[in-house]
Amino acid sequence: MAAAYETLLLLGGNVGDPSASLARAEALISERIGRIVARSRDHWTEPWGFEDERLFLNRALLLRTVLEPKALLDGLLGIERALGRVRDQAVRYAPRGIDIDILLIGESVIDLPQLQVPHPCMHQRAFALSPAADIAPNWKHPVLQRTVLQLLNDLRHPGSSPG
Repeated sequence: MAAAYETLLLLGGNVGDPSASLARAEALISERIGRIVARSRDHWTEPWGFEDERLFLNRALLLRTVLEPKALLDGLLGIERALGRVRDQAVRYAPRGIDIDILLIGESVIDLPQLQVPHPCMHQRAFALSPAADIAPNWKHPVLQRTVLQLLNDLRHPGSSPG
């Protein structure tokens, strides 16, 4: 049996009933993927990378799982599909009912075609860092060597991070 490890996930959505979608995603994650150790408060945020009148609901989860990273990704994509998500490879940023991103996996750095950990844009996105800071403020980004809270503060106060 593989050793359990912690991973930090970000859930989001802005189509339909985002609260219900995130609740269903959480239930499926608990059933299929692993034990949810902590859950952030809900954050309503502006869309990032495109314009839309609907706000996104974002929530971070701290998860304990034994799934290997690729199996974790496959399981999360399966949950997105089960909740009606259809990924259009031609359109990167668009409204959606559910999105589940892997932000961090322990201290791992993974660079596969389908999976990059740490999430390559997390340090640029307050909508990811704010919920993550609710539950894992001291988790250190293994490449940037800054905590989640430091990365969030860097966004809020540009130019204040060490060179």
